[in-house]
Amino acid sequence: MARGIRRRVLAHTLARGGGYLSQACSSAEIFATLYEGVLKLKKFDRPLAAGRFEGTPGPGRPAVTGAVFNGGGDPACDNFILSPAQYALVLYAALIEAGRLDEKSMEAYDIDGSTVEVIGAEHSPGMEVTTGSLGQGISQAAGIAVARKIRGETGRVVLLMSDGECQSGEFWEAVQAASWHGLGNMLIYVDVNGFQCDGKMDTVMRLEPFDKRLKAFGARVHRVDGHDTEKLARLGRVSGTGISGTPTFILCDTDPCRGMDILKSRHPKFHYVRFATPGEKADYQEFYDALFAGEA
Repeated sequence: MARGIRRRVLAHTLARGGGYLSQACSSAEIFATLYEGVLKLKKFDRPLAAGRFEGTPGPGRPAVTGAVFNGGGDPACDNFILSPAQYALVLYAALIEAGRLDEKSMEAYDIDGSTVEVIGAEHSPGMEVTTGSLGQGISQAAGIAVARKIRGETGRVVLLMSDGECQSGEFWEAVQAASWHGLGNMLIYVDVNGFQCDGKMDTVMRLEPFDKRLKAFGARVHRVDGHDTEKLARLGRVSGTGISGTPTFILCDTDPCRGMDILKSRHPKFHYVRFATPGEKADYQEFYDALFAGEA
């Protein structure tokens, strides 16, 4: 499934002339593990089609939510919150691979009036809230976790974050609050790939020792190879299962070029791939043909 996610994102990037490619490289195993082995979600008989954006919710116009692709609403099912909304393309690829999103929905990607947005919002497939500026997702997830704890629901709130957004003050305030309120029903995976839009993390603001800092704020922390699906799944199945305790973080050390060595020439600017010349695009097409021949 992780291979399928990378293939779809690379194919889309080639078709569009650009895309968030390194995010797929670093997080494909995390997404695959979440949708295949961790998240407790409603089963689907067939993939769902993405709808159109019907306008701002209001009287006579109910809100459109991407939570339907996770089968939200069941007290026993998990909520899944994607905090870095620029990972939306990777999420769409994961939903297609998991049989939850009709791949024809991608024909409406970035088209006015479509819910299949470049930067996911609350109406985009698989998105349950608009995570807005980076760092806000954990605050919203904590609010949902409080409500679920009060109601005594067994479903968890599972969040995927990127390491760059954890530099924000709101993130640390949310960790402190979630620990204080005993939100043991929160499970947070962090894609620790070491890079952000401005380059290498350590040249912007160092987070390390990330695990020790989180523990100091009262969180339970595991640190693993973010491409080891067995460890990601094993920890994910047993974490966040209580309605008391403290939030659990799984720090996933990942490679922003995993499976696509061609990206290494872009070091340290991995955030977004835009082809500068027809020759560069041809190089990526050749790479795709060699790696994924016959898999489309």
